[in-house]
Amino acid sequence: MDKKKNLVFICSDQQRTDTMQCYGNDWVEAPNLNFLATQSYVFENSYVTQAVCTPARATMMTGLYPRSAGVTRNNTPGRSGSTLSPHTKCLSEMVPDDYVTAYFGKWHLGDDLNRQHGFDHWISVEDARDELDKPISYKREDRSLKSDYFQYLENFGYEPEGFYQGHTSFTPQQRSQLPAEHSMSNFLGDKAYAFLQNHSGNDRPFILYVMMYEPHPPYNGPYNDMYDPSSIPDGEVFLEKPDDKSSLFNRARSDYYLSGSEHDLNTADDWRRLRARYYGNVTLLDEGVGKVLQGLTDFGFEDDTAVIFTSDHGDSLGDRGMLNKRSFYEEVSKVPMLMKVPWLNIDQVRIGGNFGHVDIVPTLLDILGIEIPDHLQGSTVLGDISRGSDLHARDVFMQWHGGLPTVNLGDDTVNLMSQIEWRSVVSGDRWKLNLSRGDQCELFDLNSDPFEKLNLYNCDEQKDRIREMTARVRGWQIVTGDDLVLPSV
Repeated sequence: MDKKKNLVFICSDQQRTDTMQCYGNDWVEAPNLNFLATQSYVFENSYVTQAVCTPARATMMTGLYPRSAGVTRNNTPGRSGSTLSPHTKCLSEMVPDDYVTAYFGKWHLGDDLNRQHGFDHWISVEDARDELDKPISYKREDRSLKSDYFQYLENFGYEPEGFYQGHTSFTPQQRSQLPAEHSMSNFLGDKAYAFLQNHSGNDRPFILYVMMYEPHPPYNGPYNDMYDPSSIPDGEVFLEKPDDKSSLFNRARSDYYLSGSEHDLNTADDWRRLRARYYGNVTLLDEGVGKVLQGLTDFGFEDDTAVIFTSDHGDSLGDRGMLNKRSFYEEVSKVPMLMKVPWLNIDQVRIGGNFGHVDIVPTLLDILGIEIPDHLQGSTVLGDISRGSDLHARDVFMQWHGGLPTVNLGDDTVNLMSQIEWRSVVSGDRWKLNLSRGDQCELFDLNSDPFEKLNLYNCDEQKDRIREMTARVRGWQIVTGDDLVLPSV
């Protein structure tokens, strides 16, 4: 590694693994992601640390679990636990000073408008505005500012609204009327391409984050009609309510969504139409990814740049009669993870076993040949993947920190149960244990029951396994300083 290497980190928002060819999907049009996968290490089982945007993103940026990063709930200005401290280092602050660093897209860790955490370049897409379109700012002088994407849309004659959960976005109807070329995906793809063009001829190495918005709700976009809802496979647990052995939180969420309370989801065909629109936004995402990859090729960076692709969490999308995130189920907690490292390998290599998002930062530093700080809570897997080894010996740990919900999650029961804390472990031999003192605990054998239909927690023959896996969680808690009291086993 005589020449310092570059890094491009691309993250989608709320994307399931089964939207890509390398994870078994042969009908969603995502040619750029599918091509990237042919050149990458493809992690078969990659898990987030907490299945909601802000805590998950904190881990991806810092190499710390959400509690240790001080970010345990979704970004809400003024609420504790929803903003990344300026004193908590991101990867951009762990690299040598000769690196040029850029962050384009959704930040969602506090002040979205202003450059921070060691980044030299910053493109914002969110405005820190509340659900009533009232300006919120972390700095008084910024209250009248708009994001770069907001200004971009205004320059093209649009009237963007910032009321959607604080994001620069449109109502579902407006979003479907926005041409694809003016979507956030293509906006960020163009900005990334321009950055690479401007950097060509520069001998300094670079790190570029491109944090996409798609396929995040609202479940609408310019490609709403691309996929025939009747042709989309329903899947194994589509609209199948969790049984009475499952957690009350998930059963309550299923009851809420199956009642048709949101998105006019009154029939199975309504759900299928929503799913079709979601997949259209995956294709829209792919267009922006293609522009980033094209920039690497056009300006001579392809051979010296590691490209990472992942998502902050998935989406239930009708599985178990649920919608959105906030669960440990595979469709939500397991996400795509591709690592293209051209100086190590140029073909697809599938990596079995478990990979946790807390391992992203140390692995990327190792790939770049940069010393890994001692304070990180993950560990590098570079040695394993470069040898073609799987990660079967690794456990992954996940969290749900509860507390008062930052948005309305449904009815009173859903909002109440969401406040209960959970911890989860997926063992190297592919068992998942979800623990909570205030709800029904769960144990799933992902080997024989990959769709998590049968909760084995109360089976007498599994008591020893539960004790052993609980001990692993407690050991992890000690190492990471997590003081949540687990249920007795």
